[in-house]
Amino acid sequence: MGSVKPSMRSRVLNPSGTLSNGGALHGNGNPAALSEKLAVFERESFDADSYVQTKCQSMSEKAIRNLCAEFLDLKKVSAEEMRRSVYSNYSAFIRTSQEISDLESELLAMRTLLSTQASLIRGIAQGVQLPSLVNSDVVELPQENGELDDGAQLSSVEKRAQVLPDILDVLLAERKVDEALVTLDEGEMLIAKNRGQQSIRPAIADKLQISLSEHKRRLTDQLAKDVQQPSIRRAELRSAISALQKLGDGSRAHTLLLNSHHERLKYEARDLRPRSSSYAGAFTVALSQLVFSRIAQAAKDSVSVFGEDPLHASELVMWARAETEQFVFLIKKHVLSSSAAAGGLRAVAECVQIALGHCVLLEAQGLSLCPILSKLIKPSVDQALEKNVRHIEDSIKVLAAADDWELSYTPAVRGSGRTGQATSTGLSSQVKLSISAHRFSCMVQDLVDDIILLPGMQLVGPTLDRLGHLFETYIDLLVKALPMPIEDEAVESTDFRLMRIAETEAQQLAIIGNAAALADELLPRATLKLVPGHHLSKDDLRTGSRRSMDKQVDGAFRLPEQRDWRRRLQRGVDKLRGHFCRQHALDLIYSEDGDPQLSLEMYLQLDVSGNGSFRQQELMPSLFFQALFEKLNSIAEEAAEVLPGRERVVTLLLMRLTETVVLWLYDQDFWEDIEDNPRPFGAKGLMQFLLDMHFIIQVASQGHYYSRNMRQNIADVISRAINAFAATGLDPNSVLPDDEWFIATAQDALRKLLVVWSRGISNDRAVNSPTTSTPSVRSHGSP
Repeated sequence: MGSVKPSMRSRVLNPSGTLSNGGALHGNGNPAALSEKLAVFERESFDADSYVQTKCQSMSEKAIRNLCAEFLDLKKVSAEEMRRSVYSNYSAFIRTSQEISDLESELLAMRTLLSTQASLIRGIAQGVQLPSLVNSDVVELPQENGELDDGAQLSSVEKRAQVLPDILDVLLAERKVDEALVTLDEGEMLIAKNRGQQSIRPAIADKLQISLSEHKRRLTDQLAKDVQQPSIRRAELRSAISALQKLGDGSRAHTLLLNSHHERLKYEARDLRPRSSSYAGAFTVALSQLVFSRIAQAAKDSVSVFGEDPLHASELVMWARAETEQFVFLIKKHVLSSSAAAGGLRAVAECVQIALGHCVLLEAQGLSLCPILSKLIKPSVDQALEKNVRHIEDSIKVLAAADDWELSYTPAVRGSGRTGQATSTGLSSQVKLSISAHRFSCMVQDLVDDIILLPGMQLVGPTLDRLGHLFETYIDLLVKALPMPIEDEAVESTDFRLMRIAETEAQQLAIIGNAAALADELLPRATLKLVPGHHLSKDDLRTGSRRSMDKQVDGAFRLPEQRDWRRRLQRGVDKLRGHFCRQHALDLIYSEDGDPQLSLEMYLQLDVSGNGSFRQQELMPSLFFQALFEKLNSIAEEAAEVLPGRERVVTLLLMRLTETVVLWLYDQDFWEDIEDNPRPFGAKGLMQFLLDMHFIIQVASQGHYYSRNMRQNIADVISRAINAFAATGLDPNSVLPDDEWFIATAQDALRKLLVVWSRGISNDRAVNSPTTSTPSVRSHGSP
């Protein structure tokens, strides 16, 4: 059905005197000046060509291009505004048109009544004159009366006019509609011809007019009754509607046409009911095919009978919309409500896809019902999506509580249905994950596969938001699976006790690997299907490198909300990484008894005790920082086995752990003890502290996790230590070697410790150290 679009001939101006797209008209917002400017266009003598030539002569090429672009934008905005106005007033437009059509019918009936009344009056007048003529010798009535006696001769036209009513009676009785229409047209032509030539006497013409009106009414009622029969065939329906239109009742005919299709649709769908949940898809197919094929037939019938009449086209659109709403009501009642309440997003998506597929076929006939259908079904889709997300969230909690935190390329326990299939062929099979992470990735892939079946529902944003919430829920579970710091054990929750705690470093690294793999690779790649024009095929997954796939993902996620979503995932990983590093840093800083291993005393005692064994050439890092070196190496070696090929994840983890220790030095009460202590910060203690800081720099540089933040924080604490020493009145430069010495000494100490570490003597403290504190490094699994 071709749609009729009204042309926009006037500018769309807002009250400030600017173009609707933002381009300002000259007039500086003054209504009088604006009215004066617009008066030029309102004159009847306005010549557009000469006006444009006059204006363009004084304008540069750039100004002309800007003006053209401004006019094009204005044209688009005006067309869109008119389209919205027309669609928003469809109902009022159709109602007004129907009222006009009814008024025309009433006027026609009034005209018929007036004609009948005039004929009756003439007949009465002639009857009054007849008694005075009974005794007259004149055989022929006066010609002006228009009547002849029984012996008068009638013309062939008058004879035809007298027999037409009888012919119409026979044709109507025999239900010969076409012949009756021809006969009615013949009678109308006789009357019209008589008005000009007076070939029929008035009495005969009036009787013929009354008879034609009566037979036209009878034929109209007969056709309307036939059209309303559910058993009428389509060819008969079009023929009857066409006959009604020819009788001058086009508005009623078109309404009857649509009502006939509606009744036929109800008749055909009366026995169509879903019998079980598995029948939902078949029910949707049958009902959508029935409804939209009936709408297509109604559109074809309307065009074939009435053509491209805007009034009938508008009524057809409103009728098709009403039928679509009824279709959605039935689908919701029998299919979508139960499926959405149960979280069956795949069933809902398939039903919607079926309905949209049938609906799209109507666009070739000018009926665009997909937006209406999508709008009506979207609440059910949103409900199904929300239920599905809740189901995934509940499943994640159960899976995480039972996870053994052992990584594998394929999960040890395969799921059933689509989840199990995705496990062996999906994205998660390309990365080592624990059972809960594998299943989480598979469920997300299934969810995205269901969402892409609904391209017109605008679900990308809500889906990303819900996936972000699911990932945050999983991160909270992973945090609870890590050992809690001693200071947090008092607030241990019920959920924490239900989780299986990751006792070993390998299990804890597996948790970090789960979160990083999901946030960096699996979730972005899975959601890549939601971005139009981007998709990772099986060949990409099998042959593509991780870097190339990451580039595809980065290139696809360009919208602000998509980038915010990826940053949201990274914040979850940072939260988990921070919890891991905080727990391990506190294990190093505090002993099992809660005593600090890193304190001011370990530096002040070097100067107070006057330890003669302190020799500058044998200076080594404090035992605490040697223990930190061992911890970092232990995590790096364990991560090489647990997270092969995930060097970036390990680097960020070690960087964060080192920064956590340095930040503890920077933020804690360490400096208050130094700056407020009555005992001065001695030269030996200052030298040992600076060596420890340079040792941290060398360890981080050797492991390639030396960051800008770490460098800045270490520089700050070194400066603060020197200032604290200078506050005692001594010159730091007089007691401290140059920076090259500290660097060389730290590098030499690192080489010695690496030799010891490579020999597997991680607990040997034979290396000479002037500090006497002995940090107690607890086992990896102790909280």
